[in-house]
Amino acid sequence: MLLTSIDPFVQEFERQFDRLTRQAAGNGGAAMPMDGIRRADDVVLRFDLPGIDPGSIEVTVDRGVLTVSAQRQEEYGENDRLFVRERVMGAFTRRVYLSEHLDADAIEAAYDNGVLAVRIPVLERAKPRKVAVQQSADQKAIKS
Repeated sequence: MLLTSIDPFVQEFERQFDRLTRQAAGNGGAAMPMDGIRRADDVVLRFDLPGIDPGSIEVTVDRGVLTVSAQRQEEYGENDRLFVRERVMGAFTRRVYLSEHLDADAIEAAYDNGVLAVRIPVLERAKPRKVAVQQSADQKAIKS
């Protein structure tokens, strides 16, 4: 994996990389490619779902696990005869384990141009903050 960090938000992406590789090799269903972006106030996950009926998309959260499910159905007429099949049809599912630093109760999702974007806010206690550095005269208060 190209990302190497102790960032708790990245750890799950590293685990998912192995699963995605297995899926792409044909072991475990159709792949649902995902990008993960960590920003100051949130994490955004983007899933490629081209040709998916937006009504078939489900995003659920249960005990810290975000699950994205969608379906692509065959679209053939009565007199159509298939002679090439390269597009994957059927059900797609992707699970992402959420860090305890994310607000699972405030997740938002939107589907546009074949991409599902899921925004997960970072809890206030997990955001970076600046710590004041005391001057030498103030150090007596810290020692006592």
